[in-house]
Amino acid sequence: MNSRYKRLLLVGALFLLAFALPLYAVVAHQDHPYHFGFKKSKNGQLPSIAEEGFKSIVDRHGAVFLGDTSKKELYLTFDNGYENGFTPAILDTLRAKKVPAIFFVTGHYIKEQPELLKRMTKEGHLIGNHSWSHPDMTTVSNEKIKEELTRVREAVAQVTGQTNMRYLRPPRGIFSDRTLAVSKELGYTNVFWSIAYKDWDTKVQRGAKYAYDSVVSQLHPGAVILLHAVSKDNAEALGAIIDEARKRGYEFKSLDQLPQKQAGTP
Repeated sequence: MNSRYKRLLLVGALFLLAFALPLYAVVAHQDHPYHFGFKKSKNGQLPSIAEEGFKSIVDRHGAVFLGDTSKKELYLTFDNGYENGFTPAILDTLRAKKVPAIFFVTGHYIKEQPELLKRMTKEGHLIGNHSWSHPDMTTVSNEKIKEELTRVREAVAQVTGQTNMRYLRPPRGIFSDRTLAVSKELGYTNVFWSIAYKDWDTKVQRGAKYAYDSVVSQLHPGAVILLHAVSKDNAEALGAIIDEARKRGYEFKSLDQLPQKQAGTP
């Protein structure tokens, strides 16, 4: 191989590398995983995701972090990965208080609790998508994401008749630019939260008062409240939380009443 040919090969390789590196950087950025977090509300002030590093991504894809912060409205959401015996009591309270909610369910929950799913829809609640097998979606392909979400939507429709599923809560709160884009293309609004506390650990339950104080201390206009239905504390505190919120002038709304222009944080 003569030196001129070698130089041509080297120039060609450098040319390809010059194009490949920016493309790799773009793909890597799109797949960078984020764990949703936020600066909590105190004394009615609005929470913030301004310092978390993902605000622009959440905004660009129309994901929900807050509702209309000019109104004293609350959106009650539950994650139901599995049943721990407390969802019937939660539904009893919601029915008695006339409060709408959305339950984000997994494939396991659909298979194990069809009667509870039927009750949710019968009593006017929404069922949202929490994926079939609860994976970290930033680690799976676009095709796998579509499969995970489609299986949940179709199974819920078969059990309850709810054919329209618009809302998705990313498993474990992990997401990326890519996963938000893919799910948005499938017709989903990703729903995060602006009120939460560590309630999912069934081995660390601190009593109804702890749940009540944890939620009530964070109340703010437009709040999206995340609760896990596996928590005994939540089930026991829910009625008091609702009563106190209403006492403070808040009204509970369904996610279907969320103005689309308010998606993301202001």
